[in-house]
Amino acid sequence: MNLKPLALFVKHDGMSSRATITCQYKCGNACAHDVPNTSDGEYFGDIVRAAVSRRGVLRGGAATVLAVGAGAVLPGNAAAAPGWLDFGSLGTGSASGSLSEPPVPGTVFAPVAPNEEDAVVVSDGYEQAVVIRWGDPIFDDAPAFEFDNQTAEAAVKQFGFNNDFAGLLPIPGQPNAYLLVVNHEYTTEPSMFRGYNAENPTEEQVRIGWANHGLSVVQVQGETGSGRLTPQFGQYNRRITALTEFVITGPAAGSALLKTSSDPTGTRVKGTLNNCAGGVTPWGTVLSGEENFNQYFANGAQVADPTTSARLERYGISGNASRRKWEWFDYRFDVAAEPNEVNRFGWVVEVDPWDPESTPVKHTALGRFKHEAATIHVTDDGTVVAYSGDDERFDYMYKFVSSRKMQPGHSRAAMRHNMTLLDAGTLYVAKLSGNEPDAIDGSGTLPPSGVFAGTGQWIPLLRTGEDGSGESLVDGMTADEVAVFTRLAGDKVGATKMDRPEDFEPNPRTGKVYVALTNNSKRGASGRPPADSANPRNNNKNGQVLEIDDQHAGTSFTWNLLLVCGDPATADTYFGGFDKSQVSPISCPDNLAFDPYGNLWISTDGNALKSNDGLFSVVLEGERRGETKQFLTVPVGAETCGPIIDDKRVVVCVQHPGETDDGSIDSPSSHWPDGGSAQPRPSVVAVWKSGGGQIGL
Repeated sequence: MNLKPLALFVKHDGMSSRATITCQYKCGNACAHDVPNTSDGEYFGDIVRAAVSRRGVLRGGAATVLAVGAGAVLPGNAAAAPGWLDFGSLGTGSASGSLSEPPVPGTVFAPVAPNEEDAVVVSDGYEQAVVIRWGDPIFDDAPAFEFDNQTAEAAVKQFGFNNDFAGLLPIPGQPNAYLLVVNHEYTTEPSMFRGYNAENPTEEQVRIGWANHGLSVVQVQGETGSGRLTPQFGQYNRRITALTEFVITGPAAGSALLKTSSDPTGTRVKGTLNNCAGGVTPWGTVLSGEENFNQYFANGAQVADPTTSARLERYGISGNASRRKWEWFDYRFDVAAEPNEVNRFGWVVEVDPWDPESTPVKHTALGRFKHEAATIHVTDDGTVVAYSGDDERFDYMYKFVSSRKMQPGHSRAAMRHNMTLLDAGTLYVAKLSGNEPDAIDGSGTLPPSGVFAGTGQWIPLLRTGEDGSGESLVDGMTADEVAVFTRLAGDKVGATKMDRPEDFEPNPRTGKVYVALTNNSKRGASGRPPADSANPRNNNKNGQVLEIDDQHAGTSFTWNLLLVCGDPATADTYFGGFDKSQVSPISCPDNLAFDPYGNLWISTDGNALKSNDGLFSVVLEGERRGETKQFLTVPVGAETCGPIIDDKRVVVCVQHPGETDDGSIDSPSSHWPDGGSAQPRPSVVAVWKSGGGQIGL
């Protein structure tokens, strides 16, 4: 089947491709609301100009940073029409053949052309299969999924909705067997229920929504000779929902700010909401971030206390009724009635997938904000560092450095110890400085050094002791306040306002840390921070990827931009210095992962280039640094999430397929993955090389 490449070399309208319904139910229409960060902290430009005046322009340093950084299967290598970029030639070297290094292992595949197909389109020579879909049973007593006959009782035994993060953990002693751990970010009720009335949902519909949030743990069996994964009714299978009990640990546990009428101890909370990306820890657990939790809570406008009201507004909680009307059936979602309940969401959660009876944890030492994820780096001496971004326009980047050391091994005793690592240590927020601030004009033009680069500091906010007690490191705030209202602490210390910092991923080979900065249409708008070295474009529709060379347990780092995403034919894009005629266009980076060879892989969300979202490989070292190639695309209206890249298999989560402005249950925009007249269903997909073999070789 021939795919028609899109018009990549024309001016686009500057907007993400997300449908209105996706924006409404995924993030509470965050981009249509006022920016919550109205703090008067220094703009980046003020910070860096002051720094440069003290030390001089470090153009040599910028150069150093560069040198160091220096359902049917469809064919992806479609013939390009005359006048279009020839995607079949990408990865073969520059147009002049000047590259001396061969293609980098892990990235040797035919790039997929941009397209708008209602299918997962994979690179030529690769095969795919759905692993599990929304509603598929994960217990042997669960009923088969029936779209028009859903019940809450059935949903708690079935795979949840809108899968985002995916982790694949080998089961010891069972060859080619794994635990697939997936979180379920949010529910889109108009896409789930025929005849749904958003102004008058039924209690059963609300309870089905509760059941479809949270996480799923599913045992899967691999297939010899392929990357196919088949779900099993295994002993580890589990559903975690909006009603599952969690224990609260860290400095805010027992705080008056977390106490409610149903939990006067402030140490137990019912459920987890809007789990976005995540990470597998070196000790075998899974971390997940509670992101756009604010949208589930009603009646923020009715809170009279000015301090409470200001805190709610900083977290995007305002207005009256919520979109889903959960407050009708559980008063804890009404902040006027239960003002502290919302403070019990917005945390990093940790799940032990090896014990279905274990109580998952919310770690308050890592701070409360719209966590995209938390990912772990372990230093040579066993110090654990957790990185996390706050996915909001003009919000901040954080890390937590544990005061405890990781115990090696996967014994139950070691795991019990290691699950306390995120409960004692220091929480920091990032402040960045650019090397050439006066060269940044908002257009995305490279500074004279030819690279966006600079230095940074991690500013301490909160120290948690071995006994769990907190010590505030921010003037005018208590330890409880820093933990629960971490955004306000970042405001006070003048942290750098970023363009939606989403997934953080440390490179397991080099230790460098990468951050997906998805986009920010308000950058440079009236009354908003202007472009700066790390966020170099006003009206930033396509996003960028930041590379950090961090001290990890220390407080200093250097940074540069690996990618400034978008149409490679436009002047405002940058691909690590690589020939832009030889890369795939990429827009709105979201989740990050690494392959066994140390290459970065990026999944996208909201492609602003009028193509379906996809998964891309990026070379990080050598003369091919910045070479970007699209490996697959997802169906109409879908987002690419949760990539896993190992030597024999790529796994992606396909979230919200068919969510378009002109689609509905009665007239679906997508029939993926089941085809025919079926309703679209969020699903997990595995991709492998035809006939076996290693990915990207």
